[in-house]
Amino acid sequence: MAASDSKMFDRRFVLRAAGLGSVLAVTAFGFPLRAAASSAAYPADAFRQKGEADAVKALFGQAAAASDKVKLDAPEIAENGAVVPVSVSTDLPDVTAIAILVAENPSALAALYKFAPGTPPTVASRLKMAKTTPVIAVVEAGGKLYSATREVKVTVGGCGG
Repeated sequence: MAASDSKMFDRRFVLRAAGLGSVLAVTAFGFPLRAAASSAAYPADAFRQKGEADAVKALFGQAAAASDKVKLDAPEIAENGAVVPVSVSTDLPDVTAIAILVAENPSALAALYKFAPGTPPTVASRLKMAKTTPVIAVVEAGGKLYSATREVKVTVGGCGG
């Protein structure tokens, strides 16, 4: 066997071993992760809801009350509906979740964030918006729901518009 054949054999051996290792890793770890992702913890029903009230009810089982303790930052005019920056924060104690909803999108629930105790309740995201519509932030704190709403005018649509 020539020296170049030996190097080619080594390279192929390494590639095959890496491929086999990847297959074993996916087999050993991929299925449990996929099963965990599809568990009851994921609120699929809430993400399927067309209206924001239905999505909030599917998520939390109750309606939210407007509150000045929820700070929702979103532009008054979004030049491009494909990337609308939105942030939500609050000083409320014991925050366990923050949801962001876009009323006129095909699916109202745009984002859901869950918080571990002691985590600062602040989130930011870039959302797609089909057209001018209210954006609603819902904060779950101490077993109660608080919300803030802001209308965002979209000049160029992001969800198929």
